[in-house]
Amino acid sequence: MSKERYIEAKQRWAEKQKARGVSARAVRSSDRLPPGQKLTDGFPVLDLGVQPEVPLDEWTLQIDGLVENPVTLTWAQFCALGQVEDVSDFHCVTTWSKFDCRWGGVPLTTLYELVRPSQGARFAYFSSYDGYSTNVSLDKCLDDDTLVATSFDGAPIAREHGGPARVIIPKLYAWKGAKFVKAITFLAEDKLGFWEVRGYSNTADPWTEDRYA
Repeated sequence: MSKERYIEAKQRWAEKQKARGVSARAVRSSDRLPPGQKLTDGFPVLDLGVQPEVPLDEWTLQIDGLVENPVTLTWAQFCALGQVEDVSDFHCVTTWSKFDCRWGGVPLTTLYELVRPSQGARFAYFSSYDGYSTNVSLDKCLDDDTLVATSFDGAPIAREHGGPARVIIPKLYAWKGAKFVKAITFLAEDKLGFWEVRGYSNTADPWTEDRYA
């Protein structure tokens, strides 16, 4: 399936769900498995149909916007910031979840401290090597389990899963965690990302089934 047909299919899927009356719940679920989700032992691959191959000696992560210290990190500089491991659950908007994913990477809080966003920064906008983008409020970015991940289950993240580096924000649906990440821009005003302008929720809370705008 071409990238264009895949995007059209996803848009139609979102439109059909909205037409069926699928909307965010008024009361947040307290269950570990969010409502409407099914557990999987596998790890399905979902992307825009493009899996860019970025050699590590060419990879960079640009962090800019409303920050005191904008940087462009090479792979070596990024890894030197200090890697941590965290185990979290992964929830895809297409109704599957995977428990106990072991990610390794650099916490978003470390990058935040490095660039020192101004008081006016309220949102982070993520851009990727495959042309993808997504937006997340800053309070969600600064959760202690949010990472720019470089490993999964002790091995480098495979290209089909967003390697060499992808964003992991466990408390939100997984489309908010950009694969193949190349830039983080701190903004005062919200800016909708790739799926957000195509009918998906801006806040993406799995426990209220907040899937669609």
